[in-house]
Amino acid sequence: MIFEHEIPSGSKLYFGKSAKIKREIEAKASTLLEELGFEEIVTPIFSYHQHDAFDDMSELIRLNDASNHTVTLRADSTPDVFRIATKRLARSQENKKWFYIQPTLAYPTKEHYQIGGEIIEGSFEDILDVAIKIFDEIDIKPLLQIANIKIPALLHTNYGVPAEALKLLQLEKILDSKHTWMPALAAIQTMNDFEDLSIYPQDIADELGLMREKAQKISYPNIIFSPLYYAKMRYYKSLIFRMFSANSLLAMGGEYIIEDTKAAGFAVYNDECISIKLRSFEEIH
Repeated sequence: MIFEHEIPSGSKLYFGKSAKIKREIEAKASTLLEELGFEEIVTPIFSYHQHDAFDDMSELIRLNDASNHTVTLRADSTPDVFRIATKRLARSQENKKWFYIQPTLAYPTKEHYQIGGEIIEGSFEDILDVAIKIFDEIDIKPLLQIANIKIPALLHTNYGVPAEALKLLQLEKILDSKHTWMPALAAIQTMNDFEDLSIYPQDIADELGLMREKAQKISYPNIIFSPLYYAKMRYYKSLIFRMFSANSLLAMGGEYIIEDTKAAGFAVYNDECISIKLRSFEEIH
């Protein structure tokens, strides 16, 4: 039996203080993004192109349009923002910086509110700087984790590490190889762990060097590295970042390529930010 007051599992309900916190976070983020030169975009909730972004299609909620073409509900904003900005709006808009505040929906009834931005032809450090500024604005100090998606790809194609072990981060299988440098790679967490890259093959050393180079340009007090992390989004090809508070993922972003065009983007997961701010309010009161 479904009671009148019930909502589907995975959906969101905000009211009173939590709704106010949500509105305040979104207002601060949108004001900052506009000051940084971003223009707002709200994309359709229905999409023809979401399947291009996901390795796991089971997350997509599928429907059919009036012509019986398969459409999905918006499970990720990046591909549609990118395509609309570069294809549909390119002739009338020269702007290359776009932000959105809208939910994503995943199977079966998962709802996530996001604040995100995309910079067409942008760089890793450009987009990370924007994400850091948003967290400064809303007074949350997350842990910053930097990864490089190209490293797991090289481990699979050049060094025989099973793709499934990388996707699931099964360290026992990743370390079960003849490569003597693999334990050192898996242990990298801090800048000090990048001191001697000569122990690695040149292709791996080059990508680790890129991680070190970008991190040196970032003014942020709490950074760790995860060179084995594998992102589920197909469009990520190189450097990415994630931001955490305790066990909660608060943001993710990085450089990506769609249709041979380089861009950079991020998403702040507003539901987790609201929970942190609400707990802080309740502790004070």
